[in-house]
Amino acid sequence: MPSFDVVSEVDRQEIDNAMNQARKELASRFDFKGTQATLELNKEGSIQLSAEDASRLKGLREIVISKLAKRNIDLRNIDAKEPIISPLGHARQELAIKQGLDGDKAKEIIKSIKNLGLKVQSAQQDRQIRVTGNKRDDLQQVITFLRSQDFHISLSYKNFRD
Repeated sequence: MPSFDVVSEVDRQEIDNAMNQARKELASRFDFKGTQATLELNKEGSIQLSAEDASRLKGLREIVISKLAKRNIDLRNIDAKEPIISPLGHARQELAIKQGLDGDKAKEIIKSIKNLGLKVQSAQQDRQIRVTGNKRDDLQQVITFLRSQDFHISLSYKNFRD
């Protein structure tokens, strides 16, 4: 029975490459000379930005976002948390990178697939959705439908099997 998986993944190596490019630009930018601006990639998959004040934090965030966009990382999977500004002016911010489909988003996608009226079954497995059906054409219609919808997260399709 033909099937495929709907996933939401961000390539960790591409994030690492974008971070390295952002560090190089940070070292060469005139407005960041002599400042304590840093950016780090955590093992949990989030980016920590730190700067001396809110305006430099904004500039640092723009550098990182532009480098991520140039590396073809979908920015819908980047969740910018609220900046934390200390009374002394030091500012920090976390950019969380969403990996996989959480429960609510997966349920929303499964419900929209069922509302199509095609003879396909969809089920959540771990942090992805497995869609199966008798006809390959039905599965291709599901992929076309999902590409036309905006679920506020990037979706990719893999493991298409006959």
